[in-house]
Amino acid sequence: MKSKLLLAAACALSVVPLAFAEGHHWSYQGHSSAAHWAELDESFKTCKLGKHQSPIDVDTRAVERSADAKPIGFAYAAGPGEVVNNGHTIQVNLPAAGSVTLDGVEYKLLQFHFHTPSEEKIDGKSYPLVAHLVHKNAEGQLAVVAVLFKAGKENAALKPVFDHLPAKEGETRKLDVAVDAADLLPANRAYYAFTGSLTTPPCSEEVRWQVLKTPVELSRSQLAAFRKLYRMNARPVQPLNGRKVLAVNSN
Repeated sequence: MKSKLLLAAACALSVVPLAFAEGHHWSYQGHSSAAHWAELDESFKTCKLGKHQSPIDVDTRAVERSADAKPIGFAYAAGPGEVVNNGHTIQVNLPAAGSVTLDGVEYKLLQFHFHTPSEEKIDGKSYPLVAHLVHKNAEGQLAVVAVLFKAGKENAALKPVFDHLPAKEGETRKLDVAVDAADLLPANRAYYAFTGSLTTPPCSEEVRWQVLKTPVELSRSQLAAFRKLYRMNARPVQPLNGRKVLAVNSN
């Protein structure tokens, strides 16, 4: 049953714009904000009752280091993509973009999307933006790789997306250049790993999270272009509830 629920969530994330995937409106402010998600629909109750919720604040003094943990096996490939303004974020859907391997299991990349400020915090600090790269394995289980962004020089990998962001909710446009998600990644692939959830309703759990330690840069104009559409679309950090956070080197 859990596998079926995660598969349904993955399909919603990869194919259907989030604004239209759920029957009840939710948002990041007011009466439909994150504090009230569980009240909006019975299927959202995990947003309140779940014990392994995301995002989290990574306390680097408390992380554990494991000799058994392995680097992420990135095997992304350049391919076609479409950009969707789904009413909650800008999402790039990727039908054939490669995969990652975690502990010997392959997870195919479905899409990536953005939150501002970053939903994940490191030692209490948030970043201006984060990209969540969403993956699914053959069993329907989800894994997310989070890439943090800091202000700096223009990000060439984001340029095809951020130069022509769909301004209207529900608007979709096909990219005229191939997208290679590897171009979004920092050179150092060390990461923090933990078990969590989707950060949007229905907040399904048993999602594998990998937050890359090293941020990459984007320009202030690129950040402004996104914030013109979404000034704030980040869920607050959630309690760890005893979960372990592993620190894993890139090699």
